[in-house]
Amino acid sequence: MYSPDPFPSACITKGKMNDQTNTVERVIGLDAHPDSFTAAVMRGRTPAEAWSEKVFNKVPLNQLKSWARKHATPKDVMVLEASGNSFHLVRILAALDRRALVLESTQLGKLKEAHANNDKISAVRIAKAYLAGTAKEVWVPDPQTQERRDWFHAHQKVVRRSTQVRNRLLSYLSDHGVRLKKGTRLVLEPELAEQQLRQSADWSPRQWQVIQGMLMELRHAEEQRWHWRSLIAQEVAADPALLSLIRLYGVRDLIAFALGAIIGDIQRFAEPRKLVKYVGLNPAFDASGEGKWEGGIGGHGRKDLRSLLIEAAQSILRSRSPLAQWGKKLLGRKGSIKLAVAAIARKLTVAVWYLMNGRWTPLREIDQRLSQKLSIMITHVGAAALQSLGATRQQFRQRVCQSLQKARDYVLDPHRKFTPKPQRP
Repeated sequence: MYSPDPFPSACITKGKMNDQTNTVERVIGLDAHPDSFTAAVMRGRTPAEAWSEKVFNKVPLNQLKSWARKHATPKDVMVLEASGNSFHLVRILAALDRRALVLESTQLGKLKEAHANNDKISAVRIAKAYLAGTAKEVWVPDPQTQERRDWFHAHQKVVRRSTQVRNRLLSYLSDHGVRLKKGTRLVLEPELAEQQLRQSADWSPRQWQVIQGMLMELRHAEEQRWHWRSLIAQEVAADPALLSLIRLYGVRDLIAFALGAIIGDIQRFAEPRKLVKYVGLNPAFDASGEGKWEGGIGGHGRKDLRSLLIEAAQSILRSRSPLAQWGKKLLGRKGSIKLAVAAIARKLTVAVWYLMNGRWTPLREIDQRLSQKLSIMITHVGAAALQSLGATRQQFRQRVCQSLQKARDYVLDPHRKFTPKPQRP
């Protein structure tokens, strides 16, 4: 059977090799699709030595359990490319005592574009990528973290939809010479807004139906956004670990929830700089040859979380906190507000690492800043949710305050620099 080798032998001795390959009996590459999967059983410790023992092509996905019991052993390592259902398949295999790993799709995608491709070749290539160590392993979230990520992504999606519909409506009105008054509340005061729109121009019946349709879309999107916002606020209030994050400057319930959902297990980051790199707040640059130097924090890391931390840093820079004073001094020296905001976001990420690892100082009182955050969070919970929980706004606030005072707070020192511990020989 023909098995193309996209990895030259010269690359085998470089990069990060998988130590487990010396003890692994076989590596099984899985090219999974929504309805089927192809498995390539490989033997060998390096891509050059590896040979295909057997290939199972287009096996129905509902037969994965029976196939794994029959053709795979606990000593085998099964590797998948990160895709929509890869985490689900890893959990299915883990329940069968079968070891499965997910590999980052970036490198595998480049190999796919550079070589002929079908399901059999892809399965072989995934296995050889693991043997070569060129594809990074992706952390598989635990069920709670995965569910929180689903919530967060659902909220982000509906926020984008609400913004798109609102912009479409404003654009349609602008095309007909209508500009809404500043402060017009299209959703919170629908009857008043509709009356103002009706009187703003001489609309034909068809034009008015278009406006009504977009208003319906906007209200539906906003209802969904309020729904997810309420659930997220309730989740933060009920989880002391998430609730502790709102004590940091610039961090409210949504950012605290996003940190918990995307970071997950903080123990997978041995030091703060690894979390900074994961988020993508470490500067990357290209200074090769005589070309112009280019640098910045875009293009790598978790963009969804990084954008929220940048927003938090902008809020901090407008405050009177010690970190804001540090950021303003940096702004005065460098003359770049983007650089100062990114630096503050990195400091905030380091503080998140210490806080999530339990390195705190005692919280003595709930000051005015934190009290205001709690009020906003309870507003996000909403009256309907409070009623279903059987609590008044004041009772809910007391519960949250008690939870905060039992925990601890991390005091962010903007002048503290992280120095890694010396590694043992």
